[in-house]
Amino acid sequence: MKIKHLFYFLSFILTSLFTVQAQEEEVLFTVDNTPVLASEFVRVYNKNLDLVKDESQKDIDGYLKLFINYKRKLQEAKQLELDQKPSYLREFENYKKQLAKNFLADNKVTEALVEEAHKRLQTEINASHILIKIDENASPQDTLEVYNKILNLRDRVINEGYKNIQQEVHNGKTIFAEDLGYFSAFKMVYPFENAAYNTNVGEVSKPFRTRFGYHIVTVLDKRKARGEVSVAHIMIKTDQDNTQNSETKINEIAKRIEQGEPFDALAKQFSEDKSTASKGGLLKSFSSGEISSPIFEDIAFSLKTVGEVSKPFKSQFGWHVIQLKAKKDIASLEEMKPQLESRIKRDSRSKVINDFRVKTLKEKYTITENTNDLNYFKSIINDGFFDNVWSLPLNFEAEKIFLKIQDKKLTYKDFGQFLLKSQRNYNNKSSKISVILDKLYETFLENELQKYQEENLITENIDYAQIVEEYRDGLLLFDLMETKIWNVSKTDTVALKAYYNAHKNNYFYPERVNAVVASSAKKNIIKKVSKLMSNGGDFETIKNLVNTKNQINVTFSSGEMDKAHQALPKNFIFKEGISKIYKHNETYVVVNVLNILPKSPKTFEEAKGRVTSDYQVFKEENWLKELAAKYTVEINEEVLNKVKQVLKK
Repeated sequence: MKIKHLFYFLSFILTSLFTVQAQEEEVLFTVDNTPVLASEFVRVYNKNLDLVKDESQKDIDGYLKLFINYKRKLQEAKQLELDQKPSYLREFENYKKQLAKNFLADNKVTEALVEEAHKRLQTEINASHILIKIDENASPQDTLEVYNKILNLRDRVINEGYKNIQQEVHNGKTIFAEDLGYFSAFKMVYPFENAAYNTNVGEVSKPFRTRFGYHIVTVLDKRKARGEVSVAHIMIKTDQDNTQNSETKINEIAKRIEQGEPFDALAKQFSEDKSTASKGGLLKSFSSGEISSPIFEDIAFSLKTVGEVSKPFKSQFGWHVIQLKAKKDIASLEEMKPQLESRIKRDSRSKVINDFRVKTLKEKYTITENTNDLNYFKSIINDGFFDNVWSLPLNFEAEKIFLKIQDKKLTYKDFGQFLLKSQRNYNNKSSKISVILDKLYETFLENELQKYQEENLITENIDYAQIVEEYRDGLLLFDLMETKIWNVSKTDTVALKAYYNAHKNNYFYPERVNAVVASSAKKNIIKKVSKLMSNGGDFETIKNLVNTKNQINVTFSSGEMDKAHQALPKNFIFKEGISKIYKHNETYVVVNVLNILPKSPKTFEEAKGRVTSDYQVFKEENWLKELAAKYTVEINEEVLNKVKQVLKK
């Protein structure tokens, strides 16, 4: 009996597999006889399902309409030969190279670098260094001379002290002796970082080389990294004409916090950082070096306990008070892994990954090379190379085989053209040509090995092939939209004005008030302010009566405000005169409405941004109708039903 059940189960699995496999090869619809496979639609639908915000787009039929429009646009782009544009082809090739790195890099090497970086991020190093600059292509004799110089300086630093040597040797041109302050992983080129982290506090590293020259680094201190901090802030902007008023206002707000009023409530009312005011001033958490204001960062990290508030201070953005919300150490390796992988690809560590990849490719592919071929090029190259005027000789045997990778033949012409393009990067006549040529040959071989692997990758890796195809289409679609919709919408002023004139009622300033808003945590104080306002008291007089140097009871805001303004209570009724007292953001407010500014139309120039956006939508809708008439779509209903069954499981 069990065997019978197993037979039915296996039959069911095999039938399901055959169904899916068949569906992968079936055509869902055609656009002017160009087939679109069901498998592509299923893959794209599943991939984008969580990204769409409109619930109607999650409906299979609704999404199919979007997908058909997408395919019509691509057909139009190809009809216009946008896929032949040099700029398009260039960008696409660049993307393929970048994408290939994700599929070709050795994961074990990357993982080791990720773990190392995470460990180093937990320690900050304070160091000084000495650098003697030298060209990367210097002769062995010049290299040895510089190495001996840096070795001598190392001995002197050890015996005489860094500061004495710094003043003597630093010239800012060929020799640099600098204090670097604290840094951690990713702040320096990778060889420098290695030397710093592998040198003990109080010691001087052995000489090491980077692309800049030879260095020694003196490690002064190592400390635990400060981790990550979360703070809220209240900011009052400053300008040259308003510095004193801004400082007065931030001090008033700080006093109210000191008196026990909620920080977030005051931030909602008064902070001029519009991106955080509505959230009570809360900023995204950050670590050392992520904030562009050092004073802001230092004060944020100086706060010790959650809820602690700083004294008012000034940054390049304005006056602030900060409240500590949370503090935590460097995140775990698991949490940081995606971020670290991304940084490593952009960092000089990427050379480690690349070097390992090249080593692997040299072992993987059969390379046929001949030393005499490289010697030939050494015999024909001359000093014109440094002036970017060197050329290949007239009797140059362009079609002669220079190198083979597997079955791919590379000719003298291939390497010769590579040298011609490379000479623009070499203008230092003190460099030794034979050294440069050896390096250029290695670079050429590395490039060709990687190119050979990339050329075969699209047939070896289906994930890579699908992503490449998606980007190809996405880039093409972007160019099409820019050509047909976006650029036209921005440059066709006549059409924009006509659209504006036909839809003027959509573009207006809402009703506003010119008002003074008084806010206090104490209802009796606001009652007093309301009475003083009713008796005709002016702004400054009332302020001086209710506030003192040591006691800030009321904060005033004034100017034009619409119903959504942060200082106004919700559902505030616009009416000239003194309002009733409202409870708003855990405080009490009273509003003196000086006058009401009615709803008024915006001019074309005032509304141009919104008009442009609306016109683009309008133009695209009409354009899609034209494409629908131009490109016939035929849907295979039988295949569509199969797709729906697969997607609904």
